[in-house]
Amino acid sequence: MSFQRFDDPAGGGDHAARLEALRTEMAARGLDAVIVPRADAHQGEYVADADARLAWLTGFTGSAGFAVVTTEGAGVFIDGRYRVQVRDQIDLRHFAPVNWPETCPSDWLREALPQGGRVGFDPWLHTRRDIQGLEKALHGTGIALIALDDNPVDAIWPDRPAPPVGAARIHSDDLAGESAAQKRARLAAELKAAGHASALMNLPDSISWLLNIRGSDLPRNPVVQGFAVLSDDGHVALFADAGKLDDSLRAHLGNEVSILPPEGLAAALTDLEGPVRLDPGSAPEAAFRILEAAGTAIARGPDPAILPKAVKNAAELAGMRAAHRRDGLAMVRFLAWLDAQDHAALTEIDVVRRLEDLRREAGILDISFDTIMGAGPNGAIVHYRVTEATNRRLVPGDLLLVDSGGQYADGTTDITRTLALGQARADAVAPFTAVLRGMIALSRARFPRGVGGAHLDALARQFLWSQGMDFDHGTGHGVGAALCVHEGPARISRASDMPLQPGMILSNEPGYYREGSFGIRIENLVVVTEADAEPGRAMLGFETLTLCPIDRRLIDRAALAPEERAWLDDYHMRVRIELAGDLDGAERDWLVAATEPL
Repeated sequence: MSFQRFDDPAGGGDHAARLEALRTEMAARGLDAVIVPRADAHQGEYVADADARLAWLTGFTGSAGFAVVTTEGAGVFIDGRYRVQVRDQIDLRHFAPVNWPETCPSDWLREALPQGGRVGFDPWLHTRRDIQGLEKALHGTGIALIALDDNPVDAIWPDRPAPPVGAARIHSDDLAGESAAQKRARLAAELKAAGHASALMNLPDSISWLLNIRGSDLPRNPVVQGFAVLSDDGHVALFADAGKLDDSLRAHLGNEVSILPPEGLAAALTDLEGPVRLDPGSAPEAAFRILEAAGTAIARGPDPAILPKAVKNAAELAGMRAAHRRDGLAMVRFLAWLDAQDHAALTEIDVVRRLEDLRREAGILDISFDTIMGAGPNGAIVHYRVTEATNRRLVPGDLLLVDSGGQYADGTTDITRTLALGQARADAVAPFTAVLRGMIALSRARFPRGVGGAHLDALARQFLWSQGMDFDHGTGHGVGAALCVHEGPARISRASDMPLQPGMILSNEPGYYREGSFGIRIENLVVVTEADAEPGRAMLGFETLTLCPIDRRLIDRAALAPEERAWLDDYHMRVRIELAGDLDGAERDWLVAATEPL
């Protein structure tokens, strides 16, 4: 049985009828508009079926975005990753795509609503930062934001699924590199030093990291959904369904972790003594309002696990390296198989299934996200997800964009390769080479401590920019260690000033997309390391974790500088040395040929 489903991820349905039902509900509540976010109360990228309100209402299944529904219109706000996808998924007769952040929701609401309009929102699904930003932008318009006691989409969703109750499991101390008790003590000491009595944690990956547990509540992300209150004495109150936790896991958590029902969170918050730390960028607006109503002092500050989780220790890095080696073998076997096939006899789904089978043989517990297998024009859809309805047959001469990864017990992988199906098409060689040169430039970067992703982003774009091209997504995201494939707070993008630190793992994935024709992306995962520098200077660089050849058929070799050619030859030789010993026959021969020096 395949890990990936190929049906309509939005579940089908009459989205126009659902929109009208929501408008009837809005009228009953005296609302002129309602905001429907992609997020759940935990602010993660993936949501459970019970929380997929945006997809249920509109048909749009992207990992980021929101809708604003008024009595006359409905805008679906999407960023550059989803501007092709959204038009394929929503009914354009009833919903209008809105380019965001170019168009702010406040500006859209100013045009759509009369003076004095009332905009409803679910305070559990929005952060304090989001709500305060929108309130500030609407100041002086007479438009009011109304926090709702219950969600209006839930009120019209007759067969809404139940919340997940996936079994949790222990993540061993050997893989974590630190016991849960040590983590609790370390973070509690930081709270005490800051004068904070406790901290509310709502990010499932932070809670799972802190307690050395993993879960199965969400597809692709091995996290336990819940809330936690970490006290300055190291005690944790975990608000999660008890059905997820068996006796062995309860024993692992120990007496310093209390397990409480999720519905008890609001009452428990009113009993806390302050100051209580809340992260305005991730904690629900509802939590702020509950504490404010109780008169409890609030300290604004980051989720206490967010940075420690991002800076991997030696054991986590060893697990990630081991996982990437096994994943590299699966990828090489896949690429060797693909090159030997009659491409015209294959569809995207055929290829996805073969890749998943090989990763299963390599020991994955799950894929780390729905595989992006975009043939020809489907590759230009940045986060394309193949379904039975969109399944495209491979065409010799086209490009195939393969973005995929695995969740292993010891690590998480994410890799993208763009492949020529036969002879490389001439118009793809220049942009592919520009993307490759940007990926190499970032891989080779050396930079002082204190530098953030915004300082490095241009390195990956410079060769595209020189040809008047670009891409509409970040260059890199953080990656968890046997956790979420997208992890904060560090990124490589123009919007991130978070200083990079040794041990952080990020993706390096510039791309280029020509709508209706092809997509190109090359992605490796890298870890921030100490780098050689002159005496008195502290410099950082990157070590590449991903082990897989890059398609040499698409490279304009004459366009590469000598140092770029040397980097690629060295990388390919490393891939060969690391993997060839575990391959034989045609697979080994394919690897040797694919890693020949330029």
